[in-house]
This record gives sequence, structure tokens and C-alpha cells, in this order.
Amino acid sequence: MKTERRSLLKRLFSSVAGVVGLGATASVMAEPAARKEVFNVETLDDVPLFSGSTKMGNFVFVAGKGYHKEGDIRVHTDEVLKELEKELIKAGSSMEKVLKVNVYLHDLNDYKAMNEVYKGRFGSKPPVRTTVAVYGGVPGSSLVEMDCIAYV
Repeated sequence: MKTERRSLLKRLFSSVAGVVGLGATASVMAEPAARKEVFNVETLDDVPLFSGSTKMGNFVFVAGKGYHKEGDIRVHTDEVLKELEKELIKAGSSMEKVLKVNVYLHDLNDYKAMNEVYKGRFGSKPPVRTTVAVYGGVPGSSLVEMDCIAYV
């Protein structure tokens, strides 16, 4: 009886999942994962710490990029966006294929100036974005740090 009920519940869930589009997601998740590729691995005491970007299947995950030289928020934002673009191109993607960006500001008062440089950099269909001011500031001397997720 329990086995029958479980089987019935599994079939019911499968049919409902298929109707709402979860079937495709489940089948993709069940397939063996594509080979993971990493680029620009940072080390600490010769031990891998993090990768500049990781490519898995059709997705590219780019680590946070900052600019640790002189300049105002406009200069820092421009340089950070250029670094993101370099990583994306290396992985076979582009700024137009970015789906999600996280922006970390040293000072929330830089929000407007950062937006002035940011606008239009991802094409006519910009990605979703989260912007926060980081308590204690962005690591290093950067005024802004950004990371992103894109497709290939």
C-alpha cells in the first residue's frame, strides 16, 4: 500500500511539475554536469584561494573586480567594468549576455556617479542588478567592486 501511494505521488508530482515547467529543470539538474573551467586563479601561500571567473556549461560566473589605484568613482567604475568585460570575453561571453550584476559601493553617496558610467555598458537590455554600500568599505582601496553572472 505504501509503495503504491509513493508511486502515485511521484507520478502526480511529475505531471504537475511538467505543467509548471519544473520537469525541464529537473531533467537538466539530473544530467551529468559539464566540465568546470576556471580562469585567473588567485592563490594565498601557493594554495588556490578563488578564481577570477568560472565557466560551467553555458554559464560564466565572474568574481568581484575592483580598481585599486587613484581616481574618483567614475574612474573606478569604468575600470571595473572593463575588467568584467575582459573576463567575460576570455570565457566566450560578452557584456550583452550578462544576466545579473552585484555592485558593492564604498560609499552610497557615489550611487549617482557610478550609474552615470554604468548606464549603457550592458546593451539595450541591461541585467538585473543589486547595489549595496558595504559596511567598512570595499576590500582594498577600490571605491566600487562588481561581480556578475552571464551566459555563453
